[in-house]
Amino acid sequence: MNKALQTLIDREFIKDCTDWEGLSDLMDHEAVTFYVGVDPTGPSVHIGHVVPFFAMHHLQAAGHNPIALVGGGTGLIGDPSGKTEMRKILSEEQIASNAKAIAAQLGRIVDFSENPKPGFGRAVQMNNAEWLVDLNYIRFLREIGCHFSVNRMLTFEGVKQRLERGLSFIEFNYQLLQSYDYYMLNKKTGCRLQIGGADQWGNIVAGIDLIHDSQHEVAPHRETVCKSVHVHRAEQVSTDRMLKDAIDCLPHFCIHCPGGVENLPLICCAL
Repeated sequence: MNKALQTLIDREFIKDCTDWEGLSDLMDHEAVTFYVGVDPTGPSVHIGHVVPFFAMHHLQAAGHNPIALVGGGTGLIGDPSGKTEMRKILSEEQIASNAKAIAAQLGRIVDFSENPKPGFGRAVQMNNAEWLVDLNYIRFLREIGCHFSVNRMLTFEGVKQRLERGLSFIEFNYQLLQSYDYYMLNKKTGCRLQIGGADQWGNIVAGIDLIHDSQHEVAPHRETVCKSVHVHRAEQVSTDRMLKDAIDCLPHFCIHCPGGVENLPLICCAL
């Protein structure tokens, strides 16, 4: 197993991967460009959202090249995955302000400097508003929508759960947009790996299928999903608060984290 990938396994980050052997071999032979995305629905990401960015830290330290994708475009829509109701629609101004705050926050976990430490990969921040906000809807349906099966989309757990409570058309489109993000990053940067939370599995797999179906020249493509840190009333624990005073947050995790806090030091510490 590749050393960097083994580090993520040992630290209990990874729940699943589409191709363990292929990803390990790829990471053995080249510095892999990979991405993690986050929607700027608030001025701070919560601890559950930031787990993949701690994984990003370890892969950067091993020489791989991270892309932190802030969802200035997808944040205008809202991802139904893992949600019990439709996300509040924020103004474009609020989304832009949140995106700026989150970008600064992530810089405390990942080194986005032009000259990273020796042995570290080169990390960049991008915003999917660049290719989503002015997207031509008819062209998008013709070139991208044709690769998606509604029947298959309905089988994903996140969609099925929301169908029982009500799922808006705007949210149903989210999977296409996240898949298109992976497609665009693959096309623009040669991105070969996507990392996300366990509730993102359906969207992540849809992205690799889109790239394959579009017969894009850069292959193969791999995905891993991180184990989630499931915390009740997670809005009370912003990443900003945790980074400032981790000890102060520990009682909250002891009370509200169903699985206990045993793996938090492995996941949330760089030591």
